[in-house]
Amino acid sequence: MSKKVIELSPLAHTWIFDIDGTLVKHNGYKIEGHDTLLPGVKEFFSNTIQESDFVILLTSRDECYKATTEQFLKENGIRFHQVIYNLPYGERILMNDKKPSGLDMSYSINTNRDEFCKLIFKINKDL
Repeated sequence: MSKKVIELSPLAHTWIFDIDGTLVKHNGYKIEGHDTLLPGVKEFFSNTIQESDFVILLTSRDECYKATTEQFLKENGIRFHQVIYNLPYGERILMNDKKPSGLDMSYSINTNRDEFCKLIFKINKDL
């Protein structure tokens, strides 16, 4: 089965990721006492996310885990600009407009818990 490709414009992007169950093993920091990066995450961050892109991480973790969480992410090459802590456990809703050209300005992707995204993101210079 081939992976789905999402074509992105050459503009700088804003990436928004949940941490637990999306980038790292869900609640590993509580159950095992440490985080474990999911397979494919490090490669995705180094091969897909451009230097000009902005990365926001979301988590329901209490802010008391800030130092250890951010140290782990930095040690594993997960580049980010901001981490937002203490979020509710419920759904996260993303809304954005379309450019007049028709370019979709947002995507929302749900992955299975503890499985990193199976999509391929490709820059299309014609968008």
